[in-house]
Amino acid sequence: MIVRDKLYIGGLWTDPSDTTPLDIRSPHDQSLVGQSVQALPADVDRAVTAARAAFDEGPWRQTTPEQRQDLIVRLNKLREARGEEIARLITGERGNPLWFNRAGQGGLTRQALGYLKAAREIGWEETLEPSVPDAGFRSVVRREAIGVVAAVIPWNSPFSAALAKMIPALLAGNTVVLKASPENSLSMMLLADLFDELGLPEGVVSILPADRETSEYLVAHPGVDKVAFTGSTGAGRSIAAVAGRQLKHVSLELGGKSAAIILPDADLTEAVPALRFSSLMNNGEACIAQTRVLAPRSRYEDVVTALKELLDGLKVGDPTEEDTFIGPLVRAEQQERVRSYIRLAIEEGARLVTGGPESPAGLEQGNYVKPTLFADVDNSMRIAREEIFGPVLVVIPFDDEDDAVRIANDSDYGLSGGVWTADVEHGLEIARRIRTGTFTVNSAPIGFDGPFGGYKTSGTGREYGAVGLTEYVEHKTITVPA
Repeated sequence: MIVRDKLYIGGLWTDPSDTTPLDIRSPHDQSLVGQSVQALPADVDRAVTAARAAFDEGPWRQTTPEQRQDLIVRLNKLREARGEEIARLITGERGNPLWFNRAGQGGLTRQALGYLKAAREIGWEETLEPSVPDAGFRSVVRREAIGVVAAVIPWNSPFSAALAKMIPALLAGNTVVLKASPENSLSMMLLADLFDELGLPEGVVSILPADRETSEYLVAHPGVDKVAFTGSTGAGRSIAAVAGRQLKHVSLELGGKSAAIILPDADLTEAVPALRFSSLMNNGEACIAQTRVLAPRSRYEDVVTALKELLDGLKVGDPTEEDTFIGPLVRAEQQERVRSYIRLAIEEGARLVTGGPESPAGLEQGNYVKPTLFADVDNSMRIAREEIFGPVLVVIPFDDEDDAVRIANDSDYGLSGGVWTADVEHGLEIARRIRTGTFTVNSAPIGFDGPFGGYKTSGTGREYGAVGLTEYVEHKTITVPA
């Protein structure tokens, strides 16, 4: 059993305000994985004070972009060296499949490399050519750190969410207080080990697992200059309101209810197997999951039948086993939430094709939900409009391409989506018409050089690459005589 009895505050392992440990139990069988202490507002005060001092007065502010880039290169190597340990720990506390967390290690490397490339190319200080000849002055534009960044992340993909914020914040010269979910206490303390080995100046990084109340205290803290948040749309609205009152910088990566459009010319033998990952990755606990499958009426039952065969063929069970595709959901409350949506869909008149609200046979001790498919779904049903965050798909019929685009866009969300077609260029035309922050044609992988984020209630701001890096900088213009 893993025991973590200290918090990582300002680069130092520190006794918490409350020494009562939280039990971290396996979502698979409720066995005890470990214990970790949780941060309280008093610990947040210490972390923000340390971050404020490091930014305002410490040596961190004097580091060059190149020095900070070298540190991130080292951090990435430290993480890669412990990739298997990280993957197993997340599976133990989170319940998602071990193969998924192993595969995610490569994604973390590509994410870091994308930010490093942007940091090397961005132009931290540059002189602008005047638009008026012989203007008599020249303008110098500097990109500078914002200050103290509060990074608040969810439980579904802890390392990815944490480093998507911490790496660009540090590359820009900010200091960071990371607030992690209690469910990820053990893996986030392993992340603290990596930063401890990295040897940043005192105060630059704090990592605090904590509950919602402490998170709210951090977000509202007057010593914080920017809030970077990934989580639910409801929580994002609350954070935006607080940030707006205090005129803080804020970026929000929120929920999704993305559509996968299967055009009439699509090859179902390629499209449907690809939805295995696009729609059901990470136990379905993924904001970018394409959980609304839009099928042409002319091929509707073919799509439904193919999806039923796909879901029925997925292994549900122990997430440490190599062939498991769907593991347990993170906690019992999430399991019940997903089950309640399944029951609601049946009440709304959707046709239950496979799955259902009952636990899979033999897995009653864990937080398991059967992969579930609904047909005869109207886009106005709650099952088609609200983010469920579990292995539940709906199939919605469309009449023609304009109807498919209309249905895809008829959502409060706009995070992701995809189209399947035999004509890639035509797929690109469809993509241009969909109001989402990311979109794939024939399940092409999403890279880390372009921006990632949402339209509408899926958030504000962007992550990854050059655009993601600029979320953590102030722009200063200095005018001097020519």
